[in-house]
Amino acid sequence: MAKQDDLFKNVVSHAKEYGYIFPSSEIYDGLSAVYDYAQNGVELKKNIREYWWKSMVQMHENIVGIDAAIFMHPTTWKASGHVDAFNDPLIDNKDSKKRYRADVLVEEFREKINEKIQKDVDKAQAKFGEAFDEKQFRETNPNVVRRQQQIDEITVELTRVQEENDLEGFRQLIIDLGIVCPVSGTANWTEVRQFNLMFGTKLGASADSAMDLYLRPETAQGIFVNFLNVQKTGRMKIPFGIAQTGKAFRNEIVARQFIFRMREFEQMEMQFFVKPGEEMKWYEYWKETRLKWHLSLGLGRKNYRFHDHDKLAHYANAAADIEFDFPFGFKELEGIHSRTDFDLSSHEKYSGKKLQYFDTETNTSYVPYVVETSVGLDRMFLAVFSKSLQEETLEDGSTRTVLRLPSVLAPTKAAVLPLIKRDGLPEVAKQIVEDLKWDFNVAYDEKDAVGRRYRRQDALGTPFCITVDHQTLEDQTVTIRHRDTMEQQRVAIADLRNLINEDVSMRNWLMKMK
Repeated sequence: MAKQDDLFKNVVSHAKEYGYIFPSSEIYDGLSAVYDYAQNGVELKKNIREYWWKSMVQMHENIVGIDAAIFMHPTTWKASGHVDAFNDPLIDNKDSKKRYRADVLVEEFREKINEKIQKDVDKAQAKFGEAFDEKQFRETNPNVVRRQQQIDEITVELTRVQEENDLEGFRQLIIDLGIVCPVSGTANWTEVRQFNLMFGTKLGASADSAMDLYLRPETAQGIFVNFLNVQKTGRMKIPFGIAQTGKAFRNEIVARQFIFRMREFEQMEMQFFVKPGEEMKWYEYWKETRLKWHLSLGLGRKNYRFHDHDKLAHYANAAADIEFDFPFGFKELEGIHSRTDFDLSSHEKYSGKKLQYFDTETNTSYVPYVVETSVGLDRMFLAVFSKSLQEETLEDGSTRTVLRLPSVLAPTKAAVLPLIKRDGLPEVAKQIVEDLKWDFNVAYDEKDAVGRRYRRQDALGTPFCITVDHQTLEDQTVTIRHRDTMEQQRVAIADLRNLINEDVSMRNWLMKMK
């Protein structure tokens, strides 16, 4: 746990030091769980968004995008269920005065048991090697069986108290498990109570006539209320999807873990409209497709896992999360949900307008079912950034900090460095920048010794460093250094564009999904 804490602290400090993320309003001591994306962070975030958009919209003929407004008619949130059901269970520790989500306390306790099981499995794997049968080990090892039984019992009770909204049962479960406050170390808990997560605001010129509104807690509803507009104007045939990226706002009980859980965040969502009865086929398709998208970035298969929901939302008949191994453990990165026809049917009811699809093949009208994929852009940023940040010991015993961002997402693709600041080298270097900047985001750096500049670009995550030296003046070649391997090669200036493009092209990266 201490090692995880240290890694996480390194991620937070590195993000600030190298211009990725700043605390918001820092000169006024900041604002809890609100962050600003800095000059490099905004580029990385933009690249992640574009990578998602290209794979989701541009690569699918039957998916289009929209950009719905943040403000929506207040009845939207009544129809969606957010006014009545968008709550989290809240509990306080009387000694530390700290506030927690009751369900998260139980889930984290359960995950610790699962981590103990995994340690036993890993030890047995190392001991027996290729002869190891993990399935048999999990079914027969007494410690693993006992712990798995405990996990199953916790899951059953957690699901019950959530589904029955049994707040007293929720508190009793926390007490029975011996869960204590991480700060005070005591189990002196308050009662559990429900807390609505929506931010309220007003629309109007005066207080007397102003309409009560909400800042949207998700982007999906903007898609649903525009379903018919998009379908008709785009002449879309089922199955088809509508994608959107944008800001959402939630008054989180416990906003913590850096940008993992914020009050203002960005989502990348796609709602896929299908014929009733075919939703499970498409649910499985999107589970597989979305995992392939994540794996295409090369962060490692072992860092992802599926988690099927124990408790389904009021609108779903199936739901799973793609979880990622963040510095603080496996947590939700993306959700794939089969939302049935709840959303469109509910908006039909509250609006009095038909939101149905006319199927010309069967000559019938029906309310489509929906399969949703929803990934947090900020969480995606944290996943990529935290897994890319590495400390490396070199052959000479020295160390370097390197941010091994997938090159397709790196804010700056190449840094151009004149070996020295005279003899015409800066002029040639700046000309290379001028030529490459039409295709890539490139930087110019002439400060400090070239070795220190390499280290700085490593820490920034720049995939390539291009060094201009005296030989460049003679034969129009430069040295290009690769961030991950530190290998250097001599190439012609004329070949730089193709060489860089081969490594950073979205086409080449997305082809890995094939």
